[in-house]
Amino acid sequence: MIFNPERHEPLRPEGWDAERARDLIERIAAETEAAFLPGQGWPAHREDTRSPTPLQGLYFGDAGVHWALHTLQARGAVQLDNDYVQSIAELRGLEEGEPGSYLMGEMGALLLRQWLQPDARTAGLLAEHIASNLDHPARELMWGAPGSLLAALFLHRATGEAQWAELFVQSARKLWSQLLWSDAEQCHYWTQDLYGRTSTYLDAVHGFVATASPLIAGRDLLQPQEWQDWQQCITNTIVRNAEWDGPLANWRAHMDSPRGQPMLMQYCHGAPGFVICLADSPDAALDDVLRAAGEATWQAGPLRKGSNLCHGTGGNGYAFLKLYRRFGDKVWLGRARAFAMHGIAQTEQARQEYGQWRHSLWTGDQGFAIYLLDCIEARDGFPTLDVFFPSAGVPASPGVPA
Repeated sequence: MIFNPERHEPLRPEGWDAERARDLIERIAAETEAAFLPGQGWPAHREDTRSPTPLQGLYFGDAGVHWALHTLQARGAVQLDNDYVQSIAELRGLEEGEPGSYLMGEMGALLLRQWLQPDARTAGLLAEHIASNLDHPARELMWGAPGSLLAALFLHRATGEAQWAELFVQSARKLWSQLLWSDAEQCHYWTQDLYGRTSTYLDAVHGFVATASPLIAGRDLLQPQEWQDWQQCITNTIVRNAEWDGPLANWRAHMDSPRGQPMLMQYCHGAPGFVICLADSPDAALDDVLRAAGEATWQAGPLRKGSNLCHGTGGNGYAFLKLYRRFGDKVWLGRARAFAMHGIAQTEQARQEYGQWRHSLWTGDQGFAIYLLDCIEARDGFPTLDVFFPSAGVPASPGVPA
């Protein structure tokens, strides 16, 4: 089954309303600021049972909320009232034993600090964490070297300094040396040592395609032949593992899982994440499967799990923004905005039901606010995957009215 209909719901028939989107962005930002507790950060959601103490990483912690608020301000969508200098200086990440983790550890918190409170010591710690993460056995975005690869790329783009480009190339070459070959699928892959077991994830958080994304983005830093080898490798693995249902395509979460099983349809596992991670590849051989993945995302409809980026309607909507950027067809922009309107209703309903916002970049309302702004401005920069330092910008598509 290309997707499970029970995980999705019918799209609400509401026309695009940029003013309503702006109003919700402003409300989320204002009420997020009002909920902030100095010395404590943001309160956990009523449904959140993960930790009795505040979380601090980029993925679902305070660092991600800070990133979202300051990005909205940097892009002119809101004006912040609170002073967060001390709070940002004290961020440490979720896992002290995993300082090199980009989304969960200290790496993301340090990168945020280097944007907002840059200094040489923070830069030095970032360089140490990237170098020490080269041999991490996870080999995926959240914990392993691919996340470090992304951090090095963001720092190089922001500063132009050679040390970050060198660390990017070192990470890419280490990952190349760790590739394995599947006789069954006739393609390359990585294993990921995560949560006490070895996996063969293909997905956009833990898997192959998540690692492909920073390699595609930083291809200009590689030697021409290196990039040609990477491009052939990436395209081959993606095409060979796609599963088709007529004009629709999706991917299973693990390469060693049987084909034909029910598949998820969300950023972290499924076609939307593949589109988001691959849409900037210059290889036209991916065009057909990316369109088919986008069609599958549209046919599945919005997710019942809410409007968030990782496994919600907003994350899936970014696939349409990516396809609009790649192909220039306004149908994709219209679909992104349709998902935005549905996500607005989901967000407002959840706020009314629980009496609070869900404070998280990847799994909460602040990330969805970034998606709304990207729908207004017709941009496709997925937060902390495509862009970290907003001053570097993500150019808007030309000639598109808000």
